[in-house]
Amino acid sequence: MFKFLKEVVGGSGTGLKDLPYNIGEPYPSAWGSWTHYRGTSKDDGSPVSIFSLSGNNAQDGYLAAGRNGVKRLRTVRHPNILSFLHSTETETSDGGSTKVTIYIVTEPVMPLSEKIKELGLVGTQRDEYYAWGLHQIAKAVSFLNNDCKLVHGNVCLASVVVTQTLDWKLHAFDVLSEFDGNETSNGQMLQYAWLVESQYKPMELVKSDWAAVKKSPPWAIDSWGMGCLIYELFSGMKLCATEELRNIVSIPKSLLPDYQRLLSSMPSRRLNTSKLIENSEYFQSKLVETIHFMEILSLKDSVEKDSFFRKLPNLAEQLPRQIVLKKLLPLLASALEFGSAAAPALTALLKIGSWLSADEFSVKALPTIVKLFASNDRAIRVGLLQHIDQYGESLSAQVVDEQVYPHVASGFSDTNAFLRELTLKSMLILAPKLSQRTISGSLLKYLSKLQVDEEPAIRTNTTILLGNIASYLNEGTRKRVLINAFTVRALRDTFPPARGAGIMALCATSSYYDATEIATRILPNVVVLTIDPDSDVRSKAFQAVDQFLQIVKQYYEKTNTADSTNAGSLGISSIPGNASLLGWAMSSLTLKGKPSDHAPVTSVSSSALTPTISNASSGIDNPSIAPVRVSSTTDLAEIPVPTSPTSTDGWGELENGIHDEHKNDKDGWDDLEPLEEPRPSPALLNIQAAQRRPVSQPVSQTKQASSLRPKSSTKLSKDDDDDLWGSIAAPAPKSSKPSNVKSNGIDDDDPWAAIAAPAPTTKAKPLSAGRGRGTKPAAPKLGAQRINRTSSGM
Repeated sequence: MFKFLKEVVGGSGTGLKDLPYNIGEPYPSAWGSWTHYRGTSKDDGSPVSIFSLSGNNAQDGYLAAGRNGVKRLRTVRHPNILSFLHSTETETSDGGSTKVTIYIVTEPVMPLSEKIKELGLVGTQRDEYYAWGLHQIAKAVSFLNNDCKLVHGNVCLASVVVTQTLDWKLHAFDVLSEFDGNETSNGQMLQYAWLVESQYKPMELVKSDWAAVKKSPPWAIDSWGMGCLIYELFSGMKLCATEELRNIVSIPKSLLPDYQRLLSSMPSRRLNTSKLIENSEYFQSKLVETIHFMEILSLKDSVEKDSFFRKLPNLAEQLPRQIVLKKLLPLLASALEFGSAAAPALTALLKIGSWLSADEFSVKALPTIVKLFASNDRAIRVGLLQHIDQYGESLSAQVVDEQVYPHVASGFSDTNAFLRELTLKSMLILAPKLSQRTISGSLLKYLSKLQVDEEPAIRTNTTILLGNIASYLNEGTRKRVLINAFTVRALRDTFPPARGAGIMALCATSSYYDATEIATRILPNVVVLTIDPDSDVRSKAFQAVDQFLQIVKQYYEKTNTADSTNAGSLGISSIPGNASLLGWAMSSLTLKGKPSDHAPVTSVSSSALTPTISNASSGIDNPSIAPVRVSSTTDLAEIPVPTSPTSTDGWGELENGIHDEHKNDKDGWDDLEPLEEPRPSPALLNIQAAQRRPVSQPVSQTKQASSLRPKSSTKLSKDDDDDLWGSIAAPAPKSSKPSNVKSNGIDDDDPWAAIAAPAPTTKAKPLSAGRGRGTKPAAPKLGAQRINRTSSGM
């Protein structure tokens, strides 16, 4: 107990070898006889500041004043007063004499004079920073004088230090003493006033007129010191004589009246520092007001917060850059992390963060952004997705896969269409960082659902996204997914840009298909679009036909020359349209946040896709969905926009397969109830009918496929579940079933299994009259027209 009390009152009493800190290089200046060292903690290497004071006699007056400073610094706590960490006093013998040294360990700080030289601020930015710093020191002095009834006694430039966040803090408490207002006592009030240099003393202190000092207000001496600090700060020179205080050339005009009142010759008329804070025009600066607002953010209402954070990005450009990065950015990150900041604060955080280097951004801003993905605030989620291109590249693959994606994935099934589209577009940046397990087991299932979304722009963007992330899928997944997604769904969508996107995606991924797939599964579906009602779709279809025929031709030529080593996986290295697809998707992504509300989607081209979903500024909770009308250059009828491209093309009911997290919820395609749709034009009906016509297969393959068809409705085995996409070679069932009944043999884990095309074959047979789905009559051939003859003509 005695040891503990001794440490509290006069230091720990241990030797320097027991000091848990390493002493580094000293700074060139410090207050009084103290030496200011850089230091680090022996435990974790964190930086600290170490002050030392030495004397040859234990009763030395400097040591006595130093012990007073240690005691005062230990007991006085305020945000603008230097934070105390540790202290100790050591004794060493040197040639028969004893040397006593006092050590004080504090938070890491730097002398104000050195920091000013390092920052090199000029003009308005210098004035902004000085106003903020003087405001902090004035608050510390006011706290000592008015709240604690203490007198610092030596406020000057040397008694101010600067933290790593560029905050100004008051220290040098060796002279600090209680204010004794008892006029009857003639004793000395400031016991260690002899430490103060004469140029910093007011006249009553120079004369040691303690009676006058005690009659004066508690702030009289320190208000004079504030005047000395202001002079040294703006003149850039150390005060050498009291007469120099009359030189007011360097003092700002807005501060001059207060400066003169601080240095009044009559102690009773000197300006109280609390009044200086409240009334000085000089402190009404942008930086002071901004940081003050951030410090009391929790006391502000939502309207004030929203207005403040919307102005902050532009305001930050006008403030000193170092102050914004080291002081304002941590305050902003903390406010967002703990929920006291409004959603627009995220925009300010990302803009300020863009001024940091990549390493600093990963340390100071990125951890806060990752935590925000778990926020339930929809506006925060929208902001994160809208600006994901600004920080997405800085996210590591592990962080994306384990911390970011699980929260982002909830947006795929959000009821707000705008949030669904933003989530979809964000995958362009996040998908390359996802593991194959996450892509195959989760992402592709969500994309399967979005490809039949009620919003045509979302369906179109889903197809484009699949084309862009195809390179990140493994070979087996590409075989099971791409052709089904692009041909069976995209090319049969009643929304022209979606069909165009399907053609573009096929062209961009042509290197992943072999000649057999191209000839039997791709070309038959693309050729029919050469008579599409939309001119842009027709143009893309002709280009795709030429591209894929060229691939097949190369395959034929290599086969004829007996060079069949690479025939099975033949592709072309230079694919026309690859760049246009990627550029189109990227330009669509960059449209986020722009006032393009209710803009119609015209057609899919190499320019950009304009979303049909309202912007975030139009109201996140109640988005306004604009109807889309696409006019064709031909004389064909207009094509209505469907609410959902349901399975009316003879391929059976589509299945979703998203059941990992909600197995009891019915999220499959059978739950989708399509709205009443206008009947498509006759030309589009002919195209869809031609697309639904199955490709003929050899008898051996037909028998083999039918033997592999499941014959019971029992649950699939574990091996079947592992095959995510199921068999893509299963032909259509021979007996017709209602469209809302699932096929028992479809793998629930394969979103595209239900729409799988028949197995490819290298030997195409001529069309036969008996081909088709069981007893269902075959669809009319392309180009054939039914002739309506009347009885009178026979």
